[in-house]
Amino acid sequence: MKWSEFFTSSIGKKFIMSLTGIFLIVFLVVHVGVNACIWANDGGQMFNIAAHFMGSTILIRIAEVGLFAGLLIHIIQGLVLEVQNRSKRKTGYAVSMGNKGSTWYSRSMGLLGTLLLFFLIVHLRQFWAPSRFTDLPSIDIQGKEIPNQYAEIIRVFQSPVVVVFYVLCCSSLMYHLLHGFQSAFRTLGVPNGKYIGLIKSVGFGFAIIVSLAFAMMPVSVYLGWIS
Repeated sequence: MKWSEFFTSSIGKKFIMSLTGIFLIVFLVVHVGVNACIWANDGGQMFNIAAHFMGSTILIRIAEVGLFAGLLIHIIQGLVLEVQNRSKRKTGYAVSMGNKGSTWYSRSMGLLGTLLLFFLIVHLRQFWAPSRFTDLPSIDIQGKEIPNQYAEIIRVFQSPVVVVFYVLCCSSLMYHLLHGFQSAFRTLGVPNGKYIGLIKSVGFGFAIIVSLAFAMMPVSVYLGWIS
């Protein structure tokens, strides 16, 4: 099979989905690490320093372009695979297997991914776009004026509707990761047996911890645990 044929085949699309998925998992680790700085409860100093570093360092800005490219490819390939899978099987089984054959969230990756795409658009509009294209109020930290992104977080998460929306979307992220984490490594060739068992365990822990950490951020702000 030629490389051009491979990347347009079903296997090739799943391979690309797995690579971009792992890339996005690495991004989540970095993102949740920066977000965790809000719990320093130092008036946002640590978070603002970390966020400013991520937004002003040239290598990270270049990686940001790669991140958006990876996201776009992951979304497009996911939608294409979802359409192909549905077109191949237009009628369901006579007897529903329920969760015996697979979990409900593994059968709903297209829906979960669509919800996360909507969440991503809202999230970028609320935080990324203002930090890049508008003049946020600045704060003096160690004699240097930097955008006060922490204040923006406090402002946005005063709304209970926004907080509930974020928590629900973090639940979608959790279920997406519960299947996507181990599925990515399977597609890339991790053999069955003890390795898959380890990958499933790590993936389960990662999905729960990361999603919970993201969800607790708006909850902590709204309940006044941080200020």
